[in-house]
Amino acid sequence: MFTCLTRENIMTKIDEYEALQLENQLCFPLYACARNVINLYTPFFKPLGITYTQYIVFLVLWNQDSISVGELGKKLYLDNGTLTPLLKKMQEKGYLTRQRSRNDERIVLVSLTEKGWALRDKVKNIPSELGACVPLTEEESRTLYTLLYKVINSLEK
Repeated sequence: MFTCLTRENIMTKIDEYEALQLENQLCFPLYACARNVINLYTPFFKPLGITYTQYIVFLVLWNQDSISVGELGKKLYLDNGTLTPLLKKMQEKGYLTRQRSRNDERIVLVSLTEKGWALRDKVKNIPSELGACVPLTEEESRTLYTLLYKVINSLEK
């Protein structure tokens, strides 16, 4: 059976697929924003020879010197398939060590080396420099942070 293509039918079909328009997707501005913010870091990290993902590993380790690979993955929302090669590369560069736990050989502990700790002084001003690039007030930044973590936490369940 054929349906006559009237203006009403066409508009109904458009409405039916409205959710599939790029500008109606919540995921797209989140993706584009994350990508653009991460790209802001590149000029700072390139001379240091690190990536954004390595940087967030450092952020955890600068605040918790020894952590299991599993716990690190949970904090960074990264699976072992992504995290293990990343940590291996960081270890090869001399930034960290990976050692099996004495209590449980299934657990691999990650710790910074002196070189890893020394990098902290080289990057300490980057967050404030990048903060100036984002046109949000302090209140807007706090609201955005709260909303993003609300989404993250709700999707984790």
